[in-house]
Amino acid sequence: MHLAYPAVLAVLLFCVGLYGVLARRNAILVLMSVELMLNAVNLNLVAFDVWLRDTLHAGQALTLFTIAIAAAEIGIGLAIVLLVYRNRGSSDVDRLRDLREDGGSPGGNPSGGSDDAESLAPATDNAAETEADQGTSETRGTSETSGSSETSAGRQHA
Repeated sequence: MHLAYPAVLAVLLFCVGLYGVLARRNAILVLMSVELMLNAVNLNLVAFDVWLRDTLHAGQALTLFTIAIAAAEIGIGLAIVLLVYRNRGSSDVDRLRDLREDGGSPGGNPSGGSDDAESLAPATDNAAETEADQGTSETRGTSETSGSSETSAGRQHA
């Protein structure tokens, strides 16, 4: 068998997959296009393994490894797409930019949040609970309501 036939077929498969990745908006179709590209690579690996008459069959072994990696990739990818579809109502790739947090800027904090520490602190209902949480108030429950004093007392024992 000539090497040109599977090589041309692999190039066609890879080009169709590349077009699908670049032109499609649906995340599931993008994942299918990535699988087409991986199958083109697998076809090349097996074709060159047969053409070179490798005694170790390294191309076929690498193809099996690539198939296993592709199966894991498609499983995780579909789980993410289904989660995004459930939360957003669409699996459009262009709308995935909306998942970015508001505080995350490319030149800002590497964790993606804002730089000030106040944004990390929980919101409190009143000033007495804030003082109790900071340890500056010695009398618990005198200036707080009964519901919040139980909460503060629960935090003290925890």
